[in-house]
Amino acid sequence: MTARTVTQSMETDAPPQMVLNILQIASGIPRWAPAFADLSLPQPDGSYIVTKGSSTFRLRVAVERSSGCVDYLREMGPGVEGGAYIRPFPRPQGGSVIVMTVPLGPTSDANTVSEELLSELGQLAELISITGG
Repeated sequence: MTARTVTQSMETDAPPQMVLNILQIASGIPRWAPAFADLSLPQPDGSYIVTKGSSTFRLRVAVERSSGCVDYLREMGPGVEGGAYIRPFPRPQGGSVIVMTVPLGPTSDANTVSEELLSELGQLAELISITGG
């Protein structure tokens, strides 16, 4: 079976709600996921315009606080929406385990994407510890 997604996780001492607070503001993405975005600007309709290199796209942030879900969604093809699916789960005795699943592009190498995703989660955990959510 050919992999179509990559999933990684990272632990942090921050509680899940603090992680959600950081993730729901997608203008912060370039700080912890620079391979994905150079700039992310909020729009009046609640979406974001994201720029990476010479590419620009609209990003929709779907947040479900009661179940602890944040999804960064963009049009992947005509009528097809997809993106990064992020879940901070409570960690026993405090903190969180942040799990993120991202799609693989048609020419993406799963190992390279996996390493980048793990790096991004590490940067996210560091940002959360510095800012305190």
